Amino acid sequence: MRLCLCAKSILLFLSLSLLPASAHEANTNTNTTDTVPRTQGNSIEDLTSVRTRFSLRVPSQPDEDVCHVIPGRAESLAECGFNATSKSFLIIHGWSVSGMFESWIHKLVTALYQREPAANVLVVDWLNRAHQHYPIAAQNTVLVGEDIAKFLNWIKELVNVTLDNVHLIGYSLGAHVAGFAGSHVANKIGRITGLDPAGPVFEGVHAHSRLSPDDAAFVDVLHTFTRESLGMSIGIRQPIGHVDIYPNGGSFQPGCDLQKAVNNIATYGIYAFSEAVKCEHERSIHLFIDSLLYMDQPCTAYRCSSHSAFEKGMCLNCRKNRCNTLGYNANPVRSVRHNRMYLKTRADMPFRVYHYQLKIHFSSKINHSDINPRLSVSLYGTKDEVENLHIDIKEKFAPNKTHSFLVVTETDIGDLLLIKFKWETSSSWDSLWEQVKNSISWAKLPFWTSSVVSSSDIHVRRIRVKSGEMQKKMVFCLKDVSAAIIQSQEVIFIKCPPKVEQVLRAPNQTIAGHY
Repeated sequence: MRLCLCAKSILLFLSLSLLPASAHEANTNTNTTDTVPRTQGNSIEDLTSVRTRFSLRVPSQPDEDVCHVIPGRAESLAECGFNATSKSFLIIHGWSVSGMFESWIHKLVTALYQREPAANVLVVDWLNRAHQHYPIAAQNTVLVGEDIAKFLNWIKELVNVTLDNVHLIGYSLGAHVAGFAGSHVANKIGRITGLDPAGPVFEGVHAHSRLSPDDAAFVDVLHTFTRESLGMSIGIRQPIGHVDIYPNGGSFQPGCDLQKAVNNIATYGIYAFSEAVKCEHERSIHLFIDSLLYMDQPCTAYRCSSHSAFEKGMCLNCRKNRCNTLGYNANPVRSVRHNRMYLKTRADMPFRVYHYQLKIHFSSKINHSDINPRLSVSLYGTKDEVENLHIDIKEKFAPNKTHSFLVVTETDIGDLLLIKFKWETSSSWDSLWEQVKNSISWAKLPFWTSSVVSSSDIHVRRIRVKSGEMQKKMVFCLKDVSAAIIQSQEVIFIKCPPKVEQVLRAPNQTIAGHY
């Protein structure tokens, strides 16, 4: 109980620190509020008001400001080695508590150059406006976006840069900066990637007041920390791009243990908790870096109506553009319809995992209502095997019904050849049933025992499988038909003979929850 209260107190503290300032505070804090007036135009003559700095990084020194491209100074482009015919990436940081660049900046610069050696990778420095109270920094995103738009309009007019080759990558508040920049350029830029765009102040506002699909030809967004506290979250929850991907549901990221952080507060103070929060928020950056470094292991995201449906394994279908690749290799989508997409990931790079849908029909002559089974599977394939994978049951278990489950493995097992399925029940009835069987002979059992719940009444004859990454459907049949009754040992399923599988997958043989 004390731990719960402590966690709530910390979340309250963090949440209050992000609440918008009152109008009075915004007007009286003239010593911190940016007083640069909003410009009405974007002509190159108005470059004197640009306070944002543009550092063109080099692969050999990704963490150093070696050279700055200065809007209005044409010679700075040549001095910094700007290549007008190459792709240009602008990395835009978020709210700064320390007033310093964070460690992920040089990692992203390095990854971009590794993937695109001839590119221009610029770090947008707006630390003077970001190192403020959060509500003021949030207000300043408009000014910074206008500065970037002026910069892009300038290089387009001066050296004929093609804006289709411009990719803005914005983190947290920087994602909304990118949106404002995109809305002010003379021509639409090629792409904006929003890495867990900030939620406070921007959640639920009009599209013109935040990042939106109108700001670039293609806008893709990663949401990694959308867990709600006091009516808001650190990252924005609503879909705001052409493609919105919610890794692990967008709430909890593996490897970022908030509960452990709360336990460590007594030893390490509030720093332990803030680091855990940072871990989830910044996971969006590292997922994007992963997509640059591990192009041979792309993470596939699946369009789904809800996270709960995805958690049941019901959305692993890639037909009609229902799938996309997370990060740099995302396929451009220009539909005005929002695409919510989901996937699971590992705790570390490479983040890719393999998704499987298991559809199992549990049959019984008795209508059980209080079974709470523990299910697990072992998968054996042509490349490798994984054992004892726990199956999460996302809905109340019921017999005589087809249940759909999502199973994820970090190992590429290749083509699936064999499944071992195990049922362990935690029903209190099973314990009672065992006691009854051991103490009373069958001949003397009263009539009511016929309704006693037992796992030995449950039958499974086949398992239907869909592989998300391989887009294959398979049907597995019992190896030993006499083992159809589930007990507390593993039951083996092998691929059904082709003719049997064809019959089972025929339209008139499909069951509820078909593919």
